Amino acid sequence: MTPRFDDSSFTVAIVGCGGFIGSHLLDAVLERTRWRVFGVDLDFYRLQHRLNHERCEFLCADLADPAVVERIAQFPLVVNLAAICTPSRYMGEACEVIRSNYDHPAALASACAKSGAWLVHFSTSEIYGKTAVESGELEEDSTPAVFGPVTASRWSYATAKLLAERFIAGLPGLRWTVVRPFNFVGPYMDFMPGVDGEGIPRVLANFSTALLRGEPLKLVNGGKAKRCFTSVHDAIDFLFALFDAGLGCALSFGVGDSPDAAGVSKVGAAPSAGVFSQAFNVGNAENEVSIAELAQKMRAIFAKVRGIDISTLPEPQSVSGEEYYGAGYDDSMRRMPSVTKAERLLGFKARIPLDTALEESLSWFVKHYSV
Repeated sequence: MTPRFDDSSFTVAIVGCGGFIGSHLLDAVLERTRWRVFGVDLDFYRLQHRLNHERCEFLCADLADPAVVERIAQFPLVVNLAAICTPSRYMGEACEVIRSNYDHPAALASACAKSGAWLVHFSTSEIYGKTAVESGELEEDSTPAVFGPVTASRWSYATAKLLAERFIAGLPGLRWTVVRPFNFVGPYMDFMPGVDGEGIPRVLANFSTALLRGEPLKLVNGGKAKRCFTSVHDAIDFLFALFDAGLGCALSFGVGDSPDAAGVSKVGAAPSAGVFSQAFNVGNAENEVSIAELAQKMRAIFAKVRGIDISTLPEPQSVSGEEYYGAGYDDSMRRMPSVTKAERLLGFKARIPLDTALEESLSWFVKHYSV
C-alpha cells in the first residue's frame, strides 16, 4: 500500500529534528500531513512549541548508541540531519567530526538496509572540495572533487561526508537518497556564541551576531569566496517534492486532487523509483554572492530592521583564515550548484530571492536574541 500525506498511520523518523533544518521539517510535516514523527536529537530547545504534540514522540539520544540506531531504522522513512557542522570544530576536533559524519551515518545506513527503510541522508555541498574562483556549476554525477592537504583539517568534515555518501551508495539492498545543501539560511539557524553555543558558527550567524553586538563583520581572507544562499523554506519544499516522488503521496500544493479541509491530499500518486540511488543538489543558483557582498547586504538589512543609519555601523574588517578559525584552515572559492536534476526528476526549483531570505533570517535573529 502506498502511503499518503493524509495517512495517520505513517511515521517518519527525523534524526536531528531539534536542529535548524530539522525543526523546520518537523513543523512542515505536522502542518502539511497527518503523519506521525519520531524525533531524535540531543536537545530540543527549538521545539518547545511541539514537545507535547500528540503526533510526536521524542527521544533524547545519540547515534553512537546501537540500540537507538536499530530503533530509528524500524520506521519506513528515515531523514538523517544529524551532524557536527560548525566550521571552527573542523580544525580543533577533527576526529570527533569524522565520527559524527561517517561512523554514525554508516551504522544507520546499515540498519536501514536490513529493515528496508528509505534513508534520506543529508550530506553537504562541501563534498565538491576545494573549488577555484573560476569553477562552474557543480554537477552531482560528473564534477570531480579535489581536497586540500591532509594537514588542512578544515577538510575533515567534507571527507567524512563524502565517505558516508560512498558507503551508503555501496550498501546492497538500501533504498537511499542523498541531499547536498547549498548554504541553507533562515530562522533558528545556528547560535549566538556565549549565549546558546560556543565556538564560531556559520557565516550568516557570525554576521548576525556581530551586527547585534555592534562589532565589525569579519571577512575571512577578504571575503572573496562566493556562495549561493538558499532559504530553508525552499529546502523543505524540496523534501516534500522528494517524499511525493518516492512514496507517491500526491502533493496537495497545486498538484493532483484538491486538498480537503486539513490541507492534505486524499489520493496518492504512483511512486517514482527515479529518486532512489540519487544525490541531489539543493540550492538557489540565482542567489550567488561573495562573502564581502553578503556583509554589505546584511549591514543594509540590519539598518532597515533596526531603523538606523547604516553609517552608524562599523565597516567590515578583513582577517586571515588561520587568524579567525585557527591552524588547518582552507576554503573553497566558489560553490555554484547545478539544479537541473532536481528540476528534471522532481519538478523542483528554489524560488525565494536572496534579499528576502536574508531579511527573514536577520529579523528573526535580532528579535530572538534581543529578548
